[in-house]
Amino acid sequence: RFCLPLVLASLPTMATGEEIAPALQDSWGDFWLFRFFVNAAGYASIVVPGFLLIQYFKRRNYLETGRGICFPVIKSCVFGSEVKSAHQDDGSLPPRAEPTESSTARQVFKLLFCAAGLQASYLTWGVLQERVMTRTYGATETDPGEKFKDSQFLVFMNRILAFTVAGLYCALTKQPRHGAPMYKYSFASLSNILSSWCQYEALKYISFPTQVLAKASKVIPVMMMGKLVSRKSYEYWEYLTAALISVGVSMFLLSSAPNRTVSTVTTFSGVVLLAGYIIFDSFTSNWQDALFTYKMSSVQMMFGVNVFSCLFTVGSLLEQGALLESLRFMARHSEFTAHAMLLSVCSACGQLFIFYTINQFGAAVFTIIMTLRQAFAILLSCLIYGHTVTVVGGLGIAVVFMALFLRVYARSRMKKRSKKLPPGETPVQKV
Repeated sequence: RFCLPLVLASLPTMATGEEIAPALQDSWGDFWLFRFFVNAAGYASIVVPGFLLIQYFKRRNYLETGRGICFPVIKSCVFGSEVKSAHQDDGSLPPRAEPTESSTARQVFKLLFCAAGLQASYLTWGVLQERVMTRTYGATETDPGEKFKDSQFLVFMNRILAFTVAGLYCALTKQPRHGAPMYKYSFASLSNILSSWCQYEALKYISFPTQVLAKASKVIPVMMMGKLVSRKSYEYWEYLTAALISVGVSMFLLSSAPNRTVSTVTTFSGVVLLAGYIIFDSFTSNWQDALFTYKMSSVQMMFGVNVFSCLFTVGSLLEQGALLESLRFMARHSEFTAHAMLLSVCSACGQLFIFYTINQFGAAVFTIIMTLRQAFAILLSCLIYGHTVTVVGGLGIAVVFMALFLRVYARSRMKKRSKKLPPGETPVQKV
């Protein structure tokens, strides 16, 4: 109960680094809260008419009365086939391949391939993300250069490539017959866009290591929400690891260098944006879990979510006139163009590596690889961008990742134990 308040209370004391943008922007147009509402208004201009159309077709009983060339499209978007799988897990991922005929060497090679792919994709993505959002482009001896400010354009770049890759994959490989109404992807898409936007925008106010640790500790609010809303029960080791995570994060955040000056407003903005990221990201995963009750593959999910993500972001950018402005920025700075394109490639490839790793080795191995990736990301950020970490801060980071690995180990033991339970007995629900 005291873990999350302790972490949040300590966040305002965290120094944000000299290279992070100042709290007070040049104008209201650059302030994150203003940009958030402008973006939301752009999404609403698409969501509201879409909602009214869906209600109209449902009230008209279009499945019975509809005819014409548009009938298949409207049926797919509004109604779908409405056929759900008997078990929620049936559609989420194909059965994990068992290494019955594969040699040990082959399995080790696959594991190394997955680990290398995930690490390369997301470590490069993290380094580029910090470079794009916190550094200037076109700086010379006489010109200080300019920063790229529109996080939504980066989200659009990521989603358009992910949409293309997922579409090609679905076209070239056999996929389950799709049954979900297309409009249901829009909810996960909207929350996914907002979580990504908050993640990019937060880097203007807080350091990348702080962001990584905050993302690693989101298990704490997830547990609290499960306890309050769903009345879930947790094992002692889950409370222990949550407490260790909160202690480690607090150690890192309270160990700022003594000579640094910090803006409370700047840090508070970063805290709010990180909270927004965690909230929207949690909704995305839960909504996608609900959609998997329809028979679909993960790549179909990736395609459906990114269709709406491209629609929302390009519509909002066009309404604001920001699309042309961002393209002009790309034309002025070829280095930014290369960074933005590589950022999108890493994001799309990373999603495919996620699906392949979970399919081949399960969620536990994937979690271990991604936890290691977070630790390496902090190390790389400190080496490349000069973030200082004190001894106490380093110990805090070690405590956080020790708790995460302990959590993975304990969960795998519980899963093995649950398989040995007699028929009729079910283990306690975990997060």
